[in-house]
Amino acid sequence: MSSFSKGAQQWATFARSWYLLDAKMQPPGKIAEICKVLLQGKHKPVYHALSDLGDHVVVINTRHIAFSGNKWEQKVYSSHTGYPGGFKQVTAAQLHKKDPTAIVKLATYGMLPKNLLRRTMMQRLHLFADDNIPEEMRKNLVEQLSQPRRVPKRLDEYTQEEIDAFPRVWTPSKDFRWR
Repeated sequence: MSSFSKGAQQWATFARSWYLLDAKMQPPGKIAEICKVLLQGKHKPVYHALSDLGDHVVVINTRHIAFSGNKWEQKVYSSHTGYPGGFKQVTAAQLHKKDPTAIVKLATYGMLPKNLLRRTMMQRLHLFADDNIPEEMRKNLVEQLSQPRRVPKRLDEYTQEEIDAFPRVWTPSKDFRWR
């Protein structure tokens, strides 16, 4: 950035950028970890814990997140209304069916620091269940972030050349019979 003037460098450092993140086939914790860093502004060289320098993060396809194991049925989200008998528990599958963005929102909210800036940071997190983004947000996007985990291909997505090039572990001989 040496070719820019001092004022342009300072503007680029303190300006709020918009990032796009695709959550398709990604665990909510990994998505929340990336969002946490960007919302806090920890990726900027002028980061300070008491200053609010974070950027906007747009997360799409939250309807298609992926949990490992049996977490859809075993992970429980709890809340209490404050009244007697007001303790509510709901599984991840039930919560996801009711609101597809809630799991990523709760994961990100839990990872942010527990101070007065947390609600302000959460206002810069924009979650969408599908890949439909309003045009006002789409024109603000600066960069699309790479997914934290590689999305596996389905078997019908492989070409015949890729199938033929895959190494065979074992091939039966001509006189082999299954018993």
